Amino acid sequence: MLWLLLFPAIPVLLIAILWLIGERGHLILPSTRAALRRSGRGGKRRNMTNAVHGYVYGRWPYQYIDFLIHELLPSMTPRLKRWWADRYHGKVLPTELARRIITLDHEIKRTDLERIIPYPIARDIVLTGPPNVVLLDCPCRQARQNPCQPTDVCMIVGDGSFVLDHHPGRSKRITQQEALEVLQAEHERGHVHTAYFKDACGGRFYAICNCCRCCCGGLEAMLDYGVPMVASSGYVAQVDESTCIGCGDCESACPFDAITLEPKSSVSGEKCMGCGVCEGRCEMGAIGLVRDEGKAPPLDVWAIQAEQSAVVH
Repeated sequence: MLWLLLFPAIPVLLIAILWLIGERGHLILPSTRAALRRSGRGGKRRNMTNAVHGYVYGRWPYQYIDFLIHELLPSMTPRLKRWWADRYHGKVLPTELARRIITLDHEIKRTDLERIIPYPIARDIVLTGPPNVVLLDCPCRQARQNPCQPTDVCMIVGDGSFVLDHHPGRSKRITQQEALEVLQAEHERGHVHTAYFKDACGGRFYAICNCCRCCCGGLEAMLDYGVPMVASSGYVAQVDESTCIGCGDCESACPFDAITLEPKSSVSGEKCMGCGVCEGRCEMGAIGLVRDEGKAPPLDVWAIQAEQSAVVH
């Protein structure tokens, strides 16, 4: 009879055990309390859903991304693809704009980014300069059997205390100069800087990911499964035909298959995401980025700051 009395308590006990595992043996870590406090918007039910989603994502990102890449993406319906893209998406950043975020020296707060981030959900940016940066082992690379190296290339921008508390062996706080060095090294490897906005992370800008075509779940989702979750930087590559020698370096480097040789380099404006990888790879200086007025404006924190100052004055 005793087990019948204890049976209702079993789910509660299991949840308590899982919670202690998640909190690494603590009743609740300070970063968890702060994250739960600012989670979600709208009604109480949505707040709770966002809080749980955000906690699961932040606490178990490696299992979360592994499931996304290997199980969810291959089976997504068109409706789920659109739903997912609205809540988990990125904006490509040329290296210079990524540097501007890292070297920001004033507070930036904006909640009307729909022109820049063309998605209805998870499009706020809140930064306080100089931003704190935490470097995390990339969950996408860790989900692959033979990942690109190094793996510690995901840059949590802003308050990274949750990541530091819950992943002490996989994360570390870095200086502004160290962050700039990571950006430059990844650019030289031909990887794409992407600013990610996530519903699970309070509906706002969360991280700069340094994405390789072979490992990144976001690029795979877009290029292989048609999930429209990555937005163009707002720029497009342009070739100076008088300087181009048709070597093909830019064609082989482009992660979006936007360049072909005819016999000199030719850029598909539709495919080009304005990442600038080709620009860095061209030894002749024959290719550069120009503004593409047909695409959403760049995520330029200095320009946003200037707009805010103009409104105030």
